[in-house]
Amino acid sequence: MYFAALLARTEDGWEASDTELDDVETLSDLADLAREASPDDDTVLVLIEQEDAWFGVVRVDGEEDPRIYVSDAAAARRSAYGELMLTDELLGREPGADDGPDLDALNLDGTEDGESEDAEDDADDAVPHSPVGDSAILDDLGISEKELRALDAEDALSAIAEALGASEVLETVR
Repeated sequence: MYFAALLARTEDGWEASDTELDDVETLSDLADLAREASPDDDTVLVLIEQEDAWFGVVRVDGEEDPRIYVSDAAAARRSAYGELMLTDELLGREPGADDGPDLDALNLDGTEDGESEDAEDDADDAVPHSPVGDSAILDDLGISEKELRALDAEDALSAIAEALGASEVLETVR
């Protein structure tokens, strides 16, 4: 189960709206969706969580490139919404690098389709079981890197909203 919300900072404070990510296929699509929530180029935060497993924050400030923080990259990789946030740059890989198996190195030992039995484990090993991204993403909004990294996925979005003074508006869209 996923929850996704947009928090847009306006002159009057934070405004929240829940959002469907079904039509979002790329990080660029997600950034465009966030920009649509604030016509005045104000700060917009996209908050995403999945069943106490991981959470992510995408921050869009006007036309600047989105900034991203994901609490557990390996957990996020196993979800469609998490995967769109886990860019090559965020994971420290060369853009366009294929993280699949090296076809020349495959041992065709009779396992189905030539895949090793550990192929899924190998893919998970390539992604850390730790936070990735810009942990200073919310520093200027009152949440330090240390505080952000210490958040538990179970109540992270509520804690972020509370620190921003936006807990009431977030709860209205939950």
